[in-house]
Amino acid sequence: MTGAGRGIGLACATALAEAGADVTLTARTIDELEAAAQAIRSAGHSARAAALDVFDLAAVAVFFDERPAFHVLVNNAGTNRPKPMWEVTEADYNAVLDLNLKSAFFVAQACARRMIAEDAKGSLIHMGSQMGHVGGPERSLYCASKWALEGMSKSFALDLAIHGIRSNTIAPTFVETPLTRPMFEDAAFKASVLAKIKLGRIGAVEDIMGAVLFLASDASSLMTGTSLVIDGGWTAE
Repeated sequence: MTGAGRGIGLACATALAEAGADVTLTARTIDELEAAAQAIRSAGHSARAAALDVFDLAAVAVFFDERPAFHVLVNNAGTNRPKPMWEVTEADYNAVLDLNLKSAFFVAQACARRMIAEDAKGSLIHMGSQMGHVGGPERSLYCASKWALEGMSKSFALDLAIHGIRSNTIAPTFVETPLTRPMFEDAAFKASVLAKIKLGRIGAVEDIMGAVLFLASDASSLMTGTSLVIDGGWTAE
């Protein structure tokens, strides 16, 4: 689980641990990870923390080479720099696309290589977004990365099917997390989001937990190359 120290990543790691998985939480900040893993263990489940900077592709390769194959990967690390497209800088582009797409690609590649080497079947789950299915104002970089993630996952599914490895995305709407909570303090922004979410509420991390469990389990054993869109109706019109 990348980006597992807080928010959606931590919630999904907790859900998998509660279902009996032995989870490994990764992110750059080890103190936050250790606290998260300890909380999961204190509840009687299995979890460990491992510092991993997914920007460091050499470190990513070593991380997977040094461990037995994982059966489930949740590619969750991501970022956003919302601004009008005419204000986007090259630094903005690199920050968003390098994390949301490049790092996601090479994390999945390293994980899949290890799985293939050990003949381990399993599931790659990539955290996309509703913005990988529609456009949005001030979201040019985010949309570019998440649309690309959808295509990437479909191609992974075709390459890896012969090895019994599935690849799917989860595409949530706006979810309230420590990262997004300050955005919703802007009443106008929150109102504009709620106007698009037909079920009338901002997403919660609990809304994503079931989807991760489903894609990680044999309940979704015939699903690959597709996306679970959890958007409250945003993309229905």
